[in-house]
Amino acid sequence: MNLTELNRIATAMVVSGKGILAADESSGTIKKRFDAIGVESTESNRRDYREMLFRSREAMSQYISGVILYDETIWQDAKDGTPLVKLIEQSGAIPGIKVDEGTQALPMCLGELVTVGLDKLAERLKKYYERGARFAKWRAVIDIGSGIPSMTAIGVNAHALARYAALCQAAQIVPIVEPEVLMDGDHDIDRCYEVTTRVLNKTFQELRVQRVALEGMVLKPNMAISGKKCAKQAPVEEVAEKTIRLLKACVPAAVPGIAFLSGGQSDEEATAHLNAMHKLGPLPWGLTFSYGRALQAAPQKAWSGKAENVAAGQNAFSHRARMNGLASKGEWQSSLEKKAA
Repeated sequence: MNLTELNRIATAMVVSGKGILAADESSGTIKKRFDAIGVESTESNRRDYREMLFRSREAMSQYISGVILYDETIWQDAKDGTPLVKLIEQSGAIPGIKVDEGTQALPMCLGELVTVGLDKLAERLKKYYERGARFAKWRAVIDIGSGIPSMTAIGVNAHALARYAALCQAAQIVPIVEPEVLMDGDHDIDRCYEVTTRVLNKTFQELRVQRVALEGMVLKPNMAISGKKCAKQAPVEEVAEKTIRLLKACVPAAVPGIAFLSGGQSDEEATAHLNAMHKLGPLPWGLTFSYGRALQAAPQKAWSGKAENVAAGQNAFSHRARMNGLASKGEWQSSLEKKAA
């Protein structure tokens, strides 16, 4: 393992002013997104859509540090025969790959899930590295509800995350470690804070046990935020303050950076929260975004599967990427959204 090189890549992924595009939707998830805009989810349509994003010169070169790809996408070529990974590299961004294989029900833990995909991961990572991937992603899903999460669910998911991270580093690939505490419930921000603290503490304990070099990884956590069904939604400043307090308590300074998931927040909410965190003074790690929906909802709608709408889709993508790029430096203002509109 060349830790100097892993650290260089991890640092580049969370460089100030740029963030990571999560374009790793599974076939089922992208079908739902395409259904919403009236586009058939064929392999060629999925390819055309992602090619449109990766050819958005302004967004990709100025605001995107890396792109997480789905297995189908990493092997695809653009219409002119250029591998999509090459388009990403040519823009100056780093190609990455989602390597988990989704979730299964966790035995004896009703309503809880465990992420799978460790079998044969070492061989898969070797092939992804040869194709150009320099980082990977594995997502664990922790739900908040009545009597959950259990320590069993937190423990097995943290263990799997750490084993994945160790396999990545052995393959000279930077692991994005993503323990996501879902925001789907009716819990308040303090319950999210408490559960996320437990999840992150257990995750870092397991990373140490598996001898993962913290200097060669990136953390992709949720924010401390109210559940979507909670009657009282915490304001932006409270989300920012509690999230930073939580991260400072749980995330060692050796980690080069933290790239938030959007987790179902609206485009502007995700941007406003990230921006507010950067107003809270110097931080021990790089802090940026790794958004999927919060970067893609607008360009998907603008594109709507039509070749004549490619420029409109790219403009919408560039705008969202720029807004989040500014937020990752604490320079975003809501007036910039209105100006664009």
